Amino acid sequence: MKTLDKDYLAKRQLKKGTAGWLLLTGLGISYVISGDFAGWNFGIGEAGWGGFAIAAALMALMYFCLVLSLAEMSAAIPAAGGGYSFARQVMGPAGGYLTGLAILIEYALAPAAIVIFIGSAVEALIGINGPLVYAIFYAVFIAIHLLGVGEALKSMLIISGFAVFAIIATAFALLGDFNVTNLFDIKASVDAVGANEFLPFGWYGVWAALPFAMWLFLAVEGVPLAAEEAKNPAKDVPKGIIAAMVFLFFTAVLVLFLLAGSSSASMIGKSAVPLVDALNATGNSTLATVVNVLGLAGLIASFFSIIFGYSRLIFALSRAGYLPKFLSLTSKRKTPTWALIIPGILGFFASLSGEGDLILAMAVVGATISYALMSLSHILLRVKRKDLNRPYKTPGGIVTSSISLILSLVALTGVYAFDPRAFNYTLIIYAMGALYYFFYSKNSLVAKTAEEEFAMLEQAESELEAA
Repeated sequence: MKTLDKDYLAKRQLKKGTAGWLLLTGLGISYVISGDFAGWNFGIGEAGWGGFAIAAALMALMYFCLVLSLAEMSAAIPAAGGGYSFARQVMGPAGGYLTGLAILIEYALAPAAIVIFIGSAVEALIGINGPLVYAIFYAVFIAIHLLGVGEALKSMLIISGFAVFAIIATAFALLGDFNVTNLFDIKASVDAVGANEFLPFGWYGVWAALPFAMWLFLAVEGVPLAAEEAKNPAKDVPKGIIAAMVFLFFTAVLVLFLLAGSSSASMIGKSAVPLVDALNATGNSTLATVVNVLGLAGLIASFFSIIFGYSRLIFALSRAGYLPKFLSLTSKRKTPTWALIIPGILGFFASLSGEGDLILAMAVVGATISYALMSLSHILLRVKRKDLNRPYKTPGGIVTSSISLILSLVALTGVYAFDPRAFNYTLIIYAMGALYYFFYSKNSLVAKTAEEEFAMLEQAESELEAA
């Protein structure tokens, strides 16, 4: 076992007290907001509007239960590792790493998928796409993160504001054109079991649509990754993540009902730009042009914020010794330099594949594995650590986290129903990452237990403040 000394921690410091609950709410919204603009709607093509509505309701329930569980754990264990830190506390180093690895797969792959979608949006606006566009976006937004967390979070809040405006403006414009019959214009398949007007592709369609429904909320669980930079982690993180989830549920309901209801479910289920197509179909062409531009802001907001998320997770895993320790070195501005740059380079190379849909589905596999492990962590913490100080307690207790555990496992199988390649590729990456731990990094940890690591961190921080 290694030891943490003052010099080790001095080179691995994040800027504390930077983010209040409002900035954390903005972070949670910006993680997800691009999902309202595109991607989710292909679930209508898989399940019909009614089937997708069921899938979306199930995934909303899963995320609400997960968020409420995370709110409790983040208040009790305010560490930059988020889900990894919670799992390590109760499942030991191996459980912590396997949870962190699943989150890392989600957060490392998602920006690569999003930058491909950004490239398509840029091409539609100015006719330029490809590796140069991907490289520019990675370079610019990693550079902004290197300037400092306060600057980064405020920038994210502004960008997200434009995206939210586009969604609200679209909803107001479409409200007068809503017609329930437009929701059910997809004919029922004669081959699907249980197919009818409401479920045109039967219950199999609902199953296959689950990954698309997740896109309406995917990555909101990343808010606790900013815990060490929050002003009052015990209050700000729970308030921020719950507020973000409530707002995202509201925008999800808007796009789910109004886009298909104002135009047609069959059109929206095939659209690459559903908000824009719905506006054009209802005669709002001027607003459609504006929303087309602001849709890029939504993509950028999620791209920008998930880069923040992966950097904080890698920082925490590296500082604990799971990953090479140079990745947790921070700059004079107290930003994790290499934890921002190295994954950005790897993500850029992944984006060169151009397989945005495949990469996104792989990110969803990582996400669902992490959700199951984080939900299990909440259950085990309630059972094994009744003495743990909990400034916030999850309503419903382990019943709530059990619901998110079950639904996350169902959602994981849904990815296989939609794209077996993504499922298999991700499990191979996950297995390789697990082998790295069991054959190498488990011998390089700075502490045997989470309590020991946190105690050494606290002692080293006290020494730094006294120096």
